[in-house]
Amino acid sequence: MSDPAPGMQTPEPSHDQAPLSSAGFRAIDAFLGVTQSVTGNRWVARQADEDTASEIAALSGLPAPVARALASRNVQPDGVQHFLEPKLRDILPDPSHLLDMDTAIERTLAALLTDETIVLFADFDVDGATSSAQVRRFFRTLGKEVRCYIPDRHKEGYGPKVESMRRLAEEGADLIITLDCGTMAHDAIAAARDAGADVIVLDHHMAIEELPPAVAVVNPNRLDDPSEHGAMAACGLTFLYLVALNRALREMNYYEDEGITAPDLMGMLDVVAMGTVCDVVPLLGLNRAYVSQGLRILERWNNPGMKALREITGRNGVLTPEVFGFDLGPRINAGSRMGESWIGSDLLSTDDPEVAKELAQRLDDLNIERRAVEADVMKEAKKAALENRAVVPPILIAGGEGWHPGVIGVVAGRLKGNHRRPAIVVSFEDGMGKGSGRSIPGINLGALILEAKDKGLLIEGGGHAMAAGLAVSEAKWPEFVAFMEAEVGARLGQAPDPDVMEFDVAMAPAAVTFETVQVFKGMEPFGQGNPRPRVAITRPRVANATIVGDKHVAVQLEGSDGARVRAIAFRAVETPLGHALLHRSDRPLHVAGNLALDEYRGGRNVQMIIEDAAEVAS
Repeated sequence: MSDPAPGMQTPEPSHDQAPLSSAGFRAIDAFLGVTQSVTGNRWVARQADEDTASEIAALSGLPAPVARALASRNVQPDGVQHFLEPKLRDILPDPSHLLDMDTAIERTLAALLTDETIVLFADFDVDGATSSAQVRRFFRTLGKEVRCYIPDRHKEGYGPKVESMRRLAEEGADLIITLDCGTMAHDAIAAARDAGADVIVLDHHMAIEELPPAVAVVNPNRLDDPSEHGAMAACGLTFLYLVALNRALREMNYYEDEGITAPDLMGMLDVVAMGTVCDVVPLLGLNRAYVSQGLRILERWNNPGMKALREITGRNGVLTPEVFGFDLGPRINAGSRMGESWIGSDLLSTDDPEVAKELAQRLDDLNIERRAVEADVMKEAKKAALENRAVVPPILIAGGEGWHPGVIGVVAGRLKGNHRRPAIVVSFEDGMGKGSGRSIPGINLGALILEAKDKGLLIEGGGHAMAAGLAVSEAKWPEFVAFMEAEVGARLGQAPDPDVMEFDVAMAPAAVTFETVQVFKGMEPFGQGNPRPRVAITRPRVANATIVGDKHVAVQLEGSDGARVRAIAFRAVETPLGHALLHRSDRPLHVAGNLALDEYRGGRNVQMIIEDAAEVAS
């Protein structure tokens, strides 16, 4: 194994044969001896196969800490190059490996060649918007504008409904393509069929054995589909559909015969990347290649909608997945959350810069409104979920009358993040509730929601492992809450302990250099399934602690040799972490976080983003 950089330590081996704790985790030594940090975490080393890490280091020449970080993400020695430099051409699968894909292409070709009316039915979130924008752009290149129907989040809820699908068929749709929805819409698709329209489903949500009566159901999560790409977002699946359609058109010399230029599929990867990041699927394998390549495409800002949306944020700097997750994606979602579901798809598919600016401004206005509403619902939901509870329950479930349905998913996500438990938030009106849930790794929320529906506790429900939607009657609400608390409580032993913080490496302040950060940056893009490497700076003295703005704490972490690291803890002033940083004596701390480049005002300074801190064991 290559030697670590000076001052860097790799975590101790993971002791795979150690006994399991009551929470389902191996009773391994706490990292740096930290059994309880200032925020209540137990620190542990990320689980990794040490032989694999050694082989990665030996073959690649990478520093030992980086090799171990790769091994902890299940990267094999022969896959290091693909992981560090993901290329779509090396990993893109043949779309035809997905069941029903060829049938979907045949039916689409028939519609295109005979000028049938094609209508898209897309979900109202970022994944749906990015999926529909791709198809609209592709067909526009062929000289065919297609209608895109996006349901109202509040009035219609998720997915195709009988009334809307029947209406689309009666209004002249010959072929309806559902995007990011449809797998569980058996009655709605049957209604469209009976009214004279064929339906193609392009979806990635969990399925049951019985599929809807569509011409084709393309979904890597069909129970009978052996595809290895079940972790794709719908936008990634839609891209494969367009790859297959483009191939079929080329094989029949369509572009030459029609005298048109083939669509620029690679140029669509910026929206594929955004949908992939915002749907919180693992950034590994194909998803990783989508995002890595999509970020390069984004740098060109060829999509007027993406450019206008970025300009409205007023931010610049290096493009990372966070640009999608924190800047662009929430604004796309704001349209549907605040009652204007169509804006996101229109923005991402328009070619008119002026129209793009108008739509981006509208989304920004709606996002500001959404934040205010969200803050009110968050306060009430937290009270409902935790009131009269001596301890945090296994799943946080909150329901309230008249809560704005457009923000309940965001509130569920915040409850999950703040309390490290799955969370479901439901808005009731006239005895009926519509809800949204977010989960933690190890708790398959979508499967539990389907199980609750099968037991008659829900009117509707579905989703995937990390997120789900549901509809419940007020009469069944207590029974549903009891069922979910019991089932999640029984499964928490199989999920990551929510009080554990995992680490890749320990470092002295002197080891935190520009070169170190660059080595870790080679593992980008970071996100779900590939978190930023977390480091612990060992035994620094906290110097020059100051409050920045009214919420953040900036410090200098100083080693015994005088080496210093700039660091900041965001939104920490009124937290135990902020108190520990602001009111230190000369006693050292271990400080946890990730390393980044502070590019504010054009700088390139190394700093740590602090997540936690702990007393040094005596």
